[in-house]
Amino acid sequence: MPSRVAPGPQLPVSRFCYTAMAYPRWHSAAALRKSARIRYRCREELVIRIAIASDHAAFALKAVLAAWLAETGHDVLDLGPDSDARVDYPDFGYKLATAIAGGAATRGIALCGSGIGISIALNRHPAVRCALVGEPYSAMLAREHNDANVIALGARLTGEDMAKACIAAFLAAAFAGGRHAGRIDKLSHPQFEELAQ
Repeated sequence: MPSRVAPGPQLPVSRFCYTAMAYPRWHSAAALRKSARIRYRCREELVIRIAIASDHAAFALKAVLAAWLAETGHDVLDLGPDSDARVDYPDFGYKLATAIAGGAATRGIALCGSGIGISIALNRHPAVRCALVGEPYSAMLAREHNDANVIALGARLTGEDMAKACIAAFLAAAFAGGRHAGRIDKLSHPQFEELAQ
């Protein structure tokens, strides 16, 4: 059974980044900007190797997000597809899961029409903890409480600005550990045989 992934090499770089504020509900990208629930903060950050993959339905959004991540200083591993020709989301979900489990990337962004199918594909790998999110608060909690190493977004449900806000919150958050650590270990090492007895 694959072990949990050790963080890959990271390089310090100073840049502006999004910082997510902990609010219980997020309505739209316009509301985020208006209420200042997402704000820029300049601080010492780390360059993260981020793998991104999608299906044909999310190809356009993937291209936008990959370019944006590169512009903010991250090392982006684009796992495809290379066009909007019809493909099967499990194939690209498995590619992304393999990259995370093998250490080729530290974090992952998965995209399909709804985000549901590709998240299911990713979570079939024990080394991957993929959270389907639609707003930044969930993305932040996915890191803090669930030690998620991948988030999934639905291109037909999430606009560009909201997708960026979710990714920014995900990347800015850190795993809280503590009471959550034992639960994460159970996710990585399920004991179905014992439960069936």
